[in-house]
Amino acid sequence: MKTKILYIEDEPYLGKIVKETLQKQGFDVEWRTDGATVLSAFRSFSPDICVLDIMLPNVDGYTLCQQIRKQYPILPIIFLTAKTETPDLVKGFESGGTDYIRKPFSMEELIVRIDNQLKLLKGIKNDLSEQPDEIILGRYRLFPRRYELHSPSKTIRLSQRDMEVLSLLVTHRNQNLDRKQLLMNVWGDDSFFNSRTLDVYIRKLRNCFSEDPAIEIVTLKGKGYLFLVPH
Repeated sequence: MKTKILYIEDEPYLGKIVKETLQKQGFDVEWRTDGATVLSAFRSFSPDICVLDIMLPNVDGYTLCQQIRKQYPILPIIFLTAKTETPDLVKGFESGGTDYIRKPFSMEELIVRIDNQLKLLKGIKNDLSEQPDEIILGRYRLFPRRYELHSPSKTIRLSQRDMEVLSLLVTHRNQNLDRKQLLMNVWGDDSFFNSRTLDVYIRKLRNCFSEDPAIEIVTLKGKGYLFLVPH
């Protein structure tokens, strides 16, 4: 079966070129130009991956990504963006994106990024199949296959990236986890930008565990992290 790509881009010339090139490479492509039509496309097309522009009519890419992520927690979402400032890119990852490409871009790069995201997705699905249904972490209960963390007071829905980072911390709980190892496992490289993005996820996960003072994610400067969980 062909890999299904949902492609959202409102610039007609660029959209036509990208769609036709991806189709020639053997992908099944659904191209949408209006952010308001994207969620309905998910229901009718059932994509394997989403390639998403940020600046769109009616509903912007950040908002769309958040909406998609609530329903499809592990779907790869690649942002296409003319925004090059680090805060804009961090916002993309915080909204649920799994990769980004700055405009202008080459089709070769886009195809490599798509293939890489699909390989990572396959690995995630394999990892999830090997995970226990439930992991007890102090006062918390983690359900890896459902992407849920249950605190004493609420249920926290985790994104794909949240789960990837947390899974590594859980696997190495009460042990040193090398920062570079974490970056390579989750993002595939340890670039400065990915390193900054990791900081965002670590802060978010610390907040998630704030109801149990016995659980800590300790930063080991120049080394990595120590995820302290009571036995």
